[in-house]
Amino acid sequence: MKGIVNLAIEAGKEVGKLLLDNFDKEKRIESKGDRDLVTEIDKKAEEIIVDKIKTKFPSHGILGEEGVRKDLGNDYLWIIDPLDGTHNYIRNINIFGISIGVVYKGDFILGVIYIPGENELYVGEKDNGAYKNGERVYVSQKEELKECSISFDSSIRYSPRPMLGLLDKLAQKVFNIRMLGSSARVLSYIAEGKLDLTVEFNDKPWDFAAGVCLVKEAGGIFTDLKGQSPTYHTVGYIASNKVIYPQVLNLTMLSLKEHL
Repeated sequence: MKGIVNLAIEAGKEVGKLLLDNFDKEKRIESKGDRDLVTEIDKKAEEIIVDKIKTKFPSHGILGEEGVRKDLGNDYLWIIDPLDGTHNYIRNINIFGISIGVVYKGDFILGVIYIPGENELYVGEKDNGAYKNGERVYVSQKEELKECSISFDSSIRYSPRPMLGLLDKLAQKVFNIRMLGSSARVLSYIAEGKLDLTVEFNDKPWDFAAGVCLVKEAGGIFTDLKGQSPTYHTVGYIASNKVIYPQVLNLTMLSLKEHL
């Protein structure tokens, strides 16, 4: 396991340097779909991570945002987002990160998130805790939603009715709401207690894979929108501390029932 952890950290930091070196430079931008953009830097970053995995662990499976699909049925599956927060990156907004998660026989066993703009490295290893730059971190201990600062999915255009329904319910109960545009940043903030919860309707596995183990090892809870354990097929999730989670799940289920 140590070799896997070390490789994920090494890859995250190398890609982080690439992203920073090109942060304020002109970028070649392509469209992957409706208001979904990608740069040549995303692709180069994914190549770096994939090459390292293939060299050190050639039999492992890989699922990457920019199109890599390799041996998904393998016991070990790496799930990577080489640049989480691409739209921020394109606009020179310094809220983005690298997300590398590892699944073993369906269980999320490792999460590495690197936020290069702040030189912040988060590592969550199953049964070994969650750390930021080597120091142990924990989710918040907020017990009431009225005390909570939360994050919410910014892609409201994809599912406006249930998402706006839930946003309205949460807005009436929480202290304030953020939309940061990077799941890596949000989930790392939850792991260290700077945010209390997040709800995402449309995030894919590469967006959240690293955050599953990180949040759980920090003492939090991470499920899909219906309260089930996430898999590499999951779309959408809830991540929070364990105290407020039941309230958030109930509100989410109510909104899904009302609008889907």
